[in-house]
Amino acid sequence: MSSKLFRLFIIFSLGLGLGSCNGQQPSAEKTPLVVFAAGSLILPFAHIEEAFEARYPNIDVQAEYHGSIQVMRHVTELREEIDVVATADAALIPMLMYANNVPETGQPYADWYISFASNHLALAYSPESKYADEINASNWMEVLARPDVKVGFSDPRFDASGYRTLMAFALTEIAEGRYDRFGPMFDGQFTYPITIFRDDDLTTVTVPEILETKSGSHIFLRGASIQLIALLESGDLDYAFEYESVIQQHGLKLLSLPTEVNLGDASSADFYRQVQVNLDFQRFASLKPQFRGERIGYGITIPSNAPHADEAALFIAFLLSPEGRALMEADHHPLFEIFIADGLPNLPTDLQALCE
Repeated sequence: MSSKLFRLFIIFSLGLGLGSCNGQQPSAEKTPLVVFAAGSLILPFAHIEEAFEARYPNIDVQAEYHGSIQVMRHVTELREEIDVVATADAALIPMLMYANNVPETGQPYADWYISFASNHLALAYSPESKYADEINASNWMEVLARPDVKVGFSDPRFDASGYRTLMAFALTEIAEGRYDRFGPMFDGQFTYPITIFRDDDLTTVTVPEILETKSGSHIFLRGASIQLIALLESGDLDYAFEYESVIQQHGLKLLSLPTEVNLGDASSADFYRQVQVNLDFQRFASLKPQFRGERIGYGITIPSNAPHADEAALFIAFLLSPEGRALMEADHHPLFEIFIADGLPNLPTDLQALCE
């Protein structure tokens, strides 16, 4: 890992935002382009940034990475002026940006997005992890439920990977026809419990407003899944739920989950819809977030109040270009073959030509 990327990752792991990623103040002649993105994009977007700035030396990309819900919060609650928003769950954009208006203009924060990439949920671990020589795609739930195994996942109130982790447990129960899987992992681990309700057509997992692990819990929560990587590497965690691209980027051992569970298989889309995660709190005043199981899809858009919308469109066009695709693939995060746009007529003209 280059020194620049190492610094970028360390800063994110400490939970801090990033200004200019090169550690210098942008030149007065350069246009600052503020990009807020999901933490799982931190390494590939650093390479995109480097190549983009080489192509457009008059633009200085200033990137900041968070859990996907937290990215949305910076737009719609904290009302920061952001040029590009990229999230690990495209559904968050209509849910939170279409549904909220910019106070100064009365217009929605966004009325379009492009779905540009997918991923697979998986387990990251190291050779030193407990039961590393035993765990497999059939017994992973039993291994993770053992009280001496330390398991990490991201807080579902802030990060898409977190609520997808809960979906994975519920989907495994449905796939196996066994409904004694969720409890051994989560019961007794939190001050206020995560609950599961099973109906004939829909299994609903509800996350309480206050989500705190009890003393002695074998579960570790962080605001974004990428923050768990350092804990794995230090031996403070045995396993963490991560996206496959992130696990490969950091050279960790990877346990692939079955297609009915990993939320990355297009042919399993109907099966994924049998689960839903509800966040039982009002972080967003306008709605109660509910997330239905679906194939993982990353979304990107330009907020309607972006200060530098033209430069933002250049950045997205570069990301979707053959050069951007090659850079993403080099970091184990391939793009979709076809980019699907929601609200296609509302896209900048140059981006419309790239999408269907």
